[in-house]
Amino acid sequence: MHTDRRTTWFRVLAGAVLLSIVGCESAYYGAWEKLGVYKRDILVDRVEEASDAQLAAKEEFQSALEKFSSVVNVPDSKLKDTYESLSEAFEDAESRADTVSNKVDAVESVSEALFEEWQEEIEQIVNNRLRSASESQLRSSRKQYQTLIRSMRRAEAKMSPVLDAFRDQVLFLKHNLNAQAIASLKGELGAIESDVAALVRDMETSIARSQEFIDQMQLLGGER
Repeated sequence: MHTDRRTTWFRVLAGAVLLSIVGCESAYYGAWEKLGVYKRDILVDRVEEASDAQLAAKEEFQSALEKFSSVVNVPDSKLKDTYESLSEAFEDAESRADTVSNKVDAVESVSEALFEEWQEEIEQIVNNRLRSASESQLRSSRKQYQTLIRSMRRAEAKMSPVLDAFRDQVLFLKHNLNAQAIASLKGELGAIESDVAALVRDMETSIARSQEFIDQMQLLGGER
């Protein structure tokens, strides 16, 4: 009985928290709309922010790769300094990756609100021609958005294996500050370089699609 009460209380609390979050988002969008800033504008801003975050992450991962690649030429006397440098590079890359994930989550959040509102407003249009035109516009925007968000998530997913490889190297070097450790790490660089190259390609594709989406949304004018 005590367990059942605890479970019920937890569900009530979780529901209250969810309603609070939804309410806060609704109030947030409502406040901006009163200032003439609509969900479409917020979506465009967030896509730009996500694109900027991906660009920064791409550059951070490339910089980290350069540092990891240079470790094979470091003398034993510099291994401790090298470890500290690589550890910092890994932490910077990890931080950039977290920022990318948060920005993409923010894009998804406002896009869901935008498309839901758009659909609800279409249902209020009586004129068949105008309603059909708006539905076509919505379908086109949704299709382009789905292409964009898949691209963003694909690039985001490519960061995890690279971060895992960086982390492995940092920890291995921490436990083995000697020439033998350096030799072992050298054999792993090829795979890491390949993963980073794939990550960079996906990041660049996502950044390009972000700009295409922004351009398309801005063509819609100020009605959303």
